[in-house]
Amino acid sequence: MREDELKSAVRHRYGQLALTVLGGASASCCGTGTCEVITADLYAPEEAAALPQQALEVSLGCGNPTALAELREGETVLDLGCGGGIDVLLAAQRVGPAGKAYGLDLTDEMLALAEANKCASGLSNAEFLKGDMENIPLPDGSVDVILSNCVINLAADKDRVLREAFRVLKPGGRLAISDIVTRGAIPETVRRSVELWIGCLAGALDEADYRSRLAQAGFVDVRLEPTRIYQVEDLRQMATAAGIDPVAVPEVAGGGFFAAFISARKPAR
Repeated sequence: MREDELKSAVRHRYGQLALTVLGGASASCCGTGTCEVITADLYAPEEAAALPQQALEVSLGCGNPTALAELREGETVLDLGCGGGIDVLLAAQRVGPAGKAYGLDLTDEMLALAEANKCASGLSNAEFLKGDMENIPLPDGSVDVILSNCVINLAADKDRVLREAFRVLKPGGRLAISDIVTRGAIPETVRRSVELWIGCLAGALDEADYRSRLAQAGFVDVRLEPTRIYQVEDLRQMATAAGIDPVAVPEVAGGGFFAAFISARKPAR
């Protein structure tokens, strides 16, 4: 699948999910209908209580990067692939009125949902931008922290995304993302599945590859910490929903797929 075809498929799937929530229904994670194992219990009750219900309905991530990023008062934050804006709103709360939280997304429907959630939250220091992760519409050295929640694995050109993230970070700026990561060989049937790519699995990088790409983009102090390991039963359920023979799943058992918190830093000089 070409990059433009993959991007169109992602835009369509997530646009439909946003319309579902705007219409008053709950969205199913990542478009597969069975990946609650990925999105369940990511946010603490006190975080959820402070957010609009629609933001929670379209929470499609695999982690909680705002809780792990050690955001500070007055910082400028950018969330890549912000979706309905849940992590942007949490970041805006943490950086306070003197700070700023941007959310970037390529899907009009998700941006409309994010704007509605911003209005419901009453926060004035959040702003949503339309654009691609491969071409971030912000100037060089303009943000302190970049967040992303289970989105970089959806990109066809991940190296370009990481280079763009490096570009817009200030010297000494921090990358703090949650993403799906692999360990060991992954069956080709999974790699070829568009449905599972959109559902956060087929596009995942191997942990060693992820570290290497971050270093090549210029990042230092790279750390990758598993936060949730997916079990065979979970993967079989997702594979079946995506039309993939679950017999392939045992080949990637034992931590083959896991959610991770990935942190790195742009050198200060």
